[in-house]
Amino acid sequence: MKGPREEIVYLPCIYRNTNTEAPDYLATVDVDPKSPQYCQVIHRLPMPHLKDELHHSGWNTCSSCFGDSTKSRTKLLLPSLISSRIYVVDVGTEPRAPRLHKVVEPKDIHAKCDLGYLHTTHCLASGDVMISSLGDPKGNGKGGFVLLDGETFEVKGTWERPGGAAPMGYDFWYQPRHNVMVSTEWAAPNVLRDGFNPADVEAGLYGNHLHVWDWQHHEMVQTLTLQDGLIPLEVRFLHNPAADQGFVGCALSSNIQRFYKNERGTWSVEKVIQVPPKKVKGWMLPEMPGLITDILLSLDDRFLYFSNWLHGDLRQYDISDPQRPRLTGQLFLGGSIVKGGPVQVLEDQELKSQPEPLVVKGKQVAGGPQMIQLSLDGKRLYVTTSLYSAWDKQFYPDLIREGSVMLQIDVDTVKGGLKLNPNFLVDFGKEPLGPALAHELRYPGGDCSSDIWL
Repeated sequence: MKGPREEIVYLPCIYRNTNTEAPDYLATVDVDPKSPQYCQVIHRLPMPHLKDELHHSGWNTCSSCFGDSTKSRTKLLLPSLISSRIYVVDVGTEPRAPRLHKVVEPKDIHAKCDLGYLHTTHCLASGDVMISSLGDPKGNGKGGFVLLDGETFEVKGTWERPGGAAPMGYDFWYQPRHNVMVSTEWAAPNVLRDGFNPADVEAGLYGNHLHVWDWQHHEMVQTLTLQDGLIPLEVRFLHNPAADQGFVGCALSSNIQRFYKNERGTWSVEKVIQVPPKKVKGWMLPEMPGLITDILLSLDDRFLYFSNWLHGDLRQYDISDPQRPRLTGQLFLGGSIVKGGPVQVLEDQELKSQPEPLVVKGKQVAGGPQMIQLSLDGKRLYVTTSLYSAWDKQFYPDLIREGSVMLQIDVDTVKGGLKLNPNFLVDFGKEPLGPALAHELRYPGGDCSSDIWL
């Protein structure tokens, strides 16, 4: 937390499902207020293929390798959600101008792992890199894990034992002191890839389980069914490596569930935050969920942050007592229920009136708050507005036309509270090849969603 202030961030920018026929790329953005290039994209690294759908990213090595002088954080891995390709990017040689180091082709992953549709990357203390999958090569649900050698980036096979994959996959986090990993579920790639169909929820095609794995034996030991927990996406253990609890954001049911080791030594889960839906007209359904799409824990495990992509608000909760999170900050940053938009709110358990549209530096922000990243000291929160190109196109057509944005929020770390920085805007609607969809943010030295401590 006492590390240097962030000066640049890396984030993938997506052109799949937009009006621009060009490869996705990795953008480098200057976030140093003292720099003449503050708030500007200072470098773009295009990928060699079209329609990969870059999404999340992770490191060749991180805090799990602390103390190993042979390791250095020089490669950023970009797994593709749709093409299943993995791009290894060299950010060590010239941090402000990343270059492509290696491409791991889908056929290698298909042949050695029978997996595809890749999502979360975490580095391991062994020196290997592990990447979660949503499906098999044909797009059926399959929650397995690809292992790459952390030096050569050769595909080694699966982390889990043969035949031991979960029925669906998405995110994961491990806590070796408790010999545990927890993974989550979105849906089979064939279900989600072209958009969201509410009938698929009724048909039980979206996830509602957490999978608990034995970290040493690489096998699933428990599956927790989430009561009222639909589409559990981002999962976070507390950063303290001794902690035996964490949180998961359930997108569609719009709640935060706490998972914890119980007195029997197995794992349990309980709902600790619920965002009530709003009764609406002018939208695809009569009730609109908040849609919690990203969650973060501050490095000191004091605050939990999450975004409601549809309602449009970003929230901060004090989790000093993890069983009873306390709302300490809330900020509306666009969303589907703004005044003057197509949606009318008929009944709202939280707001007295619909929020005003957000205009920053003259630009009306399309979409809602989605990916979030916190500065190491916890005082600045960065936000982007794109979820996944096919869902962006469906829920926020303006995002495709206008491009996404990156915003910065000032955080009160003493009493709690969130305040928009009105002077910060990175407008991906003005990109040279056309409006782009910017997604997850990474700092060169790691951050509170990339690193796991042992």
